Amino acid sequence: MTHEFIDLPTVAHVEGAVRLPGSKSISNRILLLSALSRGDVAIVDLLASDDTAVMLAALRALGVQWTEEKTASGTIHHVKGVAGVLPNKSADLFMGNAGTAIRPLTAALAVIGGDYTLHGVPRMHERPIGDLVDALNAAGTDVEYTGNPGFPPLHIKQGKIHARRLSVRGDVSSQFLTALLMVAPLMAREHAIAIDVVGELISKPYIEITLNLIRRFGVKVEQNGWESFTIEPGQVYQSPGTIHVEGDASSASYFLAAGAIAGGPVRVEGVGKDSIQGDVRFAAALEQMGVRITMGDNWIEARSNGVLKAIDADFNHIPDAAMTIAVAALYADGTSTLRNIASWRVKETDRIAAMATELRKVGAIVEEGPDYIKVTPPAVITPATIDTYDDHRMAMCFSLVSLDGAARKGNVMRINDPKCVGKTFPEYFAAFAAIAK
Repeated sequence: MTHEFIDLPTVAHVEGAVRLPGSKSISNRILLLSALSRGDVAIVDLLASDDTAVMLAALRALGVQWTEEKTASGTIHHVKGVAGVLPNKSADLFMGNAGTAIRPLTAALAVIGGDYTLHGVPRMHERPIGDLVDALNAAGTDVEYTGNPGFPPLHIKQGKIHARRLSVRGDVSSQFLTALLMVAPLMAREHAIAIDVVGELISKPYIEITLNLIRRFGVKVEQNGWESFTIEPGQVYQSPGTIHVEGDASSASYFLAAGAIAGGPVRVEGVGKDSIQGDVRFAAALEQMGVRITMGDNWIEARSNGVLKAIDADFNHIPDAAMTIAVAALYADGTSTLRNIASWRVKETDRIAAMATELRKVGAIVEEGPDYIKVTPPAVITPATIDTYDDHRMAMCFSLVSLDGAARKGNVMRINDPKCVGKTFPEYFAAFAAIAK
């Protein structure tokens, strides 16, 4: 079978500015909150990607009306809120491989009730959802597995919510807690609902995004550290009128790392020091590696300060952006260790195994563990053909291996299946080429 591929020539220097696409995490949360709210919402700069297309199609199948308006400066999506009552009581929904879509939507449909089936690509049927379903069913919903227990596909029927407290594991995916928080107001019609987190909560910055957006839609959440959350009764999501989607901080990581590796300055626009996304903390990790970082309200800039310093750090708070650090480690002055990244194993692919395999192809010595990866850079990076595992972040990360052409002029890195970047950043390779000098 022939794969489509893209060949990236070696590049000695990068500089320029990149306007980021909208954040996937923010886009899909805003879409669902807009649909559930009272009133009409205008969403400015919604990400156009596979994952948001999945959510938009699902909302339309559920009877939620939305239109897209093209303007001189971008797009505005107009969503008519249904105030928590879906027009269509049955639907068959294809969720692709979009975790940010299937998890909150499963919770919303389970709480609202009806006759719904949710399924996706084969990899989606290997991504766990059991902790979320267990929490929902314990509260009185009726969600059943039609394939392997603990995984999609799912069949949702009409249940009856009776619980006042729910508990959910926090150590597999923060999306389970996000899903429960987003639907808690629908459950708290007559009495308060409390959600307890069992175990250590991972990816806390993603929960911060969720809480920030829930509050933007007019619902108050009381927080007891990261252990429990309470939603008082009688609250309804209200349209904020117009809401802007920030640029994607995870996507910013590739361009900032490029500036760090191959000169710079490279500036990303659409995300800055006031961002609600935890992945802006990626810039601090680059600073630890010796990179010069400057920030404004709506931009971040990186430039090289010589050879990168090896890093040994806990990346539990920014698992997606941490993948970029694993590739940047190829350019460091020693062995780098990324710790506390067990969640990589249940993403679009098993990212620890995939990252180890592909880093070895370019000459790195790699040690992988259940929740860590150690990368020792090679003296010279070897050109290779990189497999991407239908994982957008693998493709974007490994584009960086084409940088620093001084060591190996004329050699080419090949990236298989480059179209997988459509999940979050369809124009990625064009944007990457634009900063290559």
